[in-house]
Amino acid sequence: MKNKKRILIVDDELDSIEFVKAVLTDVGEFDIIPAKDGNEGINKAVTDKPDLIILDVIMPGTDGFLVFHELRNLKETQDIPIIMLTGVADKIGIRFMKGDMKNYIGSEPIEYIEKPLDPAILKNAVRQVFNL
Repeated sequence: MKNKKRILIVDDELDSIEFVKAVLTDVGEFDIIPAKDGNEGINKAVTDKPDLIILDVIMPGTDGFLVFHELRNLKETQDIPIIMLTGVADKIGIRFMKGDMKNYIGSEPIEYIEKPLDPAILKNAVRQVFNL
């Protein structure tokens, strides 16, 4: 029996986690690990070792940029692919691209997807990660 891939979804909005889970059902069967904030996301990434992390940027406390930076600096999580989801452009009027992450942090996510989320873009990014 084939093991399901594990996806950690880090987002402070439960509705967003549920939406992402629903979108992913069209891609395949995954074990979903939810985390409601950045610190919980880091802890679950270390302990649960997911195959992919879908990470929101705007969260109270530890935002997604800090979480991304921390995950890239931890030996246990540095190689886990990360897809970033963000509504930053709507909030501050500045668009970020994944290349900006490389300039800012030194590494970039697999994909950097603006909210409102286009399900097709997320599905394609997940398919790319898992070669589906």
